Amino acid sequence: MAQFGGFGGWSAMDVAAAAAAALGNVSGAVYHADPAAAVYASLVPGMAVVPGRAPPSAVQIEAARRWKELEKMALRSVNLMVTCAGAIQAGDYAAAAGSLSDAREIFAKMPTTRTGIGRVLTHFADALAERLFPAFPQSAPPPPPPRGEQRELFRGFYEAGPYLKFAHLAANQAILEAFEGCNSVHVIDFALTDGIQWPSLIQALAVRPGGPPFLRITGIGPHAAGNRDELRDVGLRLAEFARSCSVPFAFRGIAADQLDGLRPWMFQVAPGEAVAINSVLQLHRLLVDQDAAAAASFPAPIDGVLDWVASMNPRVFTVVEQEADHNKSSLLERFTNSLFYYASMFDSLEAISRHGGGDGAGNPLAEAYLQGEIADIVSREGSSRVERHEQMPRWVERLRRGGMTQLPLGATSLWQAAMQLREFSGAGFGVQENGGFLTLTWHSQRLYSASAWRATAGKKMTMMASGAADAMEESQNSNTNGGGGGSSGGGHGALNQIMQ
Repeated sequence: MAQFGGFGGWSAMDVAAAAAAALGNVSGAVYHADPAAAVYASLVPGMAVVPGRAPPSAVQIEAARRWKELEKMALRSVNLMVTCAGAIQAGDYAAAAGSLSDAREIFAKMPTTRTGIGRVLTHFADALAERLFPAFPQSAPPPPPPRGEQRELFRGFYEAGPYLKFAHLAANQAILEAFEGCNSVHVIDFALTDGIQWPSLIQALAVRPGGPPFLRITGIGPHAAGNRDELRDVGLRLAEFARSCSVPFAFRGIAADQLDGLRPWMFQVAPGEAVAINSVLQLHRLLVDQDAAAAASFPAPIDGVLDWVASMNPRVFTVVEQEADHNKSSLLERFTNSLFYYASMFDSLEAISRHGGGDGAGNPLAEAYLQGEIADIVSREGSSRVERHEQMPRWVERLRRGGMTQLPLGATSLWQAAMQLREFSGAGFGVQENGGFLTLTWHSQRLYSASAWRATAGKKMTMMASGAADAMEESQNSNTNGGGGGSSGGGHGALNQIMQ
């Protein structure tokens, strides 16, 4: 329900739901549960005329009138942007530019550009404008932010709410359970970033009954930029933290731009090591257009990665992905789906701010992080589009086809996730258990899902043949590179090894 806060508290989620209803995507009942009795109750709480109560004052009636007008403006601008997306899809760039210009004129007059729906509309309008750049060669979309800025945005998004905290907690609990009773364990992280996920796992291993195991972490990240080796810096920090917790530790960084270029031998798994492979918001980057995947005779990048993951036979493969449907070939479908999803995300960020005593403006770094995702989904196509989010049922199908069997996330994971949300207890977040995986929700909207997997037993023998081929490839690379450490062929290198 929209919350009245002097026109600054417009709920982005409400407008997205209403827009979807107007477009015929969802029932109007999603927005107004009881239109006949609502009057303006869904817009200004307490404004419904109830028998036995005094009628609303002139000030309240005027506020409701202005609020109703604001609703019309918001829905009109959303409809114009949907029309713009449809025109771009049809190749009518002149019509698209006209619709976008009209939409900007409308919501530029709305007194909600700092919070609520105004911010969401601004980001989607900017993404549509970027999409129009191919029609106007004299313009060019802005370049991606520098790597240091990307890390800053990631950290801001992490600190802004429970989103990544939920992802890390669910994955770490599954890894901790998989490592029970093991004396030598190896975590392979598909996206190390600043290593923020791993201190909590190190702490949990430090207090494990019987003492901590020897922990090895292999972190995958981008190649070094300039004179700064980011993977090494993160490894040094993790090594120091592990030392402070008395956990035997080793770190190795692998520089790689694409996961599908990696091979099992590159991870140097030692005999007897229990392996966990961790992917948080990374697998969707390996997907291709759904129509292209159906027509292609060669495997998609995701298929190759799942093949070598299964061949390594990890004790657990943890997967966290956005619970969203943003991989449609149709721009119009992606636009409407992502508008609803990100309206919920911005709504939740605004609620967190208000719950903490703020003005609802939210965290600017978190907003910029999400703005980057919106721009990618709406303004890019083909291989340049990487934010290809899909919902969990499709991931379940794909992972099973790739030789994986689901491991249910148990009651402990659910309890811990629920306890973590106490910090946001008044903001509307929740955790659902659905078929063995956990989902972070904002009211009725699913945001992120976490799941755990292992290699299917019946396919292990088949995967051993792949492992033998990898061993031969490793031998050939060792001969080529002189058998030493440092960088290997193909642009992938073991950047460093840090041992306690």
